[in-house]
Amino acid sequence: MTVHDVVAVGCGPFNLGLAALASTAADLDVVVLEARPELRWHSGMMFPDALLQVSFLADLVTLVDPAHPLSFLCYLRDADRLYPFYVRERFHPTRREYEDYLRWAAARLPVRFSCPVTSVEWVGDRFAVSGAGFSVEARHLVLGVGTEPHVPPALAGLGDRLAHSSDYLHRDVSAGRVTVVGSGQSGAEVALDLLRRNLSDGRPAVSWLTRASAFAPLDYTKLVLEMTTPEYVRHFHSLPQGKRDELRAEHWRHYRAISAETLEELHDLLYRREWERDLAPVELRPGVAVVSSSVVGGEVVLECVHRDTGRAFRHVTDVVVAATGYRQASTPFLAPLERHVRRDPEGRYVVALDHSIELDPEVGGRVFVANADLHSHGVAAPDLGIGAVRNATILNAVAGREVYPLPRHTAYTSFTAPGGTVD
Repeated sequence: MTVHDVVAVGCGPFNLGLAALASTAADLDVVVLEARPELRWHSGMMFPDALLQVSFLADLVTLVDPAHPLSFLCYLRDADRLYPFYVRERFHPTRREYEDYLRWAAARLPVRFSCPVTSVEWVGDRFAVSGAGFSVEARHLVLGVGTEPHVPPALAGLGDRLAHSSDYLHRDVSAGRVTVVGSGQSGAEVALDLLRRNLSDGRPAVSWLTRASAFAPLDYTKLVLEMTTPEYVRHFHSLPQGKRDELRAEHWRHYRAISAETLEELHDLLYRREWERDLAPVELRPGVAVVSSSVVGGEVVLECVHRDTGRAFRHVTDVVVAATGYRQASTPFLAPLERHVRRDPEGRYVVALDHSIELDPEVGGRVFVANADLHSHGVAAPDLGIGAVRNATILNAVAGREVYPLPRHTAYTSFTAPGGTVD
């Protein structure tokens, strides 16, 4: 049996980018295993006009190797859309186009679909990775299983009256009253879609509740964006874990808020409603915590608290869309390996700067994580713009040499104290 250099579990943009960068390194053998039968990327939120929130330069490879044959520009050339994209004069592709780009790249890479991993063990000098009807071996492992929808206990038990935003376009959300709980970009896009329906069809009645004190915009100003650069990642990782956690709590405006363009469109729709009649009502209410929920007499009843005043009230609706975020996906297949894994007091991986997790010395191979390092590498972790650099870092570590030079000058901001350096 062939022993691969790396088996990457999960075929999202990060592991796909790992395989892309490895494909032009003659001495690196990377295979990607994906449980699903095809590549699908946020299909439940694939609105026709939804844009990627980062530039096309944050593709699988460009920020490390701009001349790579699997860049977004090469995809456009192959699709004969390079000039239309140029004339369009927008750096941000649509999500549909980005997903098509990912599929185009996956078709050219060693990705094995319909291969759900059920077990990973350290056997002798390698990882044995197995699932239903297949087994592979690797010297190193990369976990890119991503995240899974999170529904808080306060909304549990609503059955088919509850849809998570990740599944929104796959569900028939056509009730007379629809309530979105939670903000962030997903909540805003669901609210925007419901408002469009309200304006064109007169229904549904739309409510949007969020714990946040305001429907706040993403802070994508340029010097703040430098916090997604490798320079800030190095600084953040150098800090004690307690300080990292403290800082991370302050960074919510960078990845849990709403794009300014979406907020403007929402307000425009609300303004246009002023001249219409016979429309079901619309309610936007920040600063609201949902404490519990139930179905009573065919209606959904949310027990809520207004956080500024402490006033309790009931909110009645027909359907709830939970835009309540995601949690790191579970990895039951790692159970045989768990006794070798070192974790911090919060139960999280202890992640080195090169994105490898701490293991017992008896394990000679290394396990790397993609987008499971928010606590260790900061706000850049889920950002597509850091993917190519993280993957180049991993490949350099696996190969024991500089397969790809890593960028050094990435920010104008000095994040360290005077006289301090971060290697």
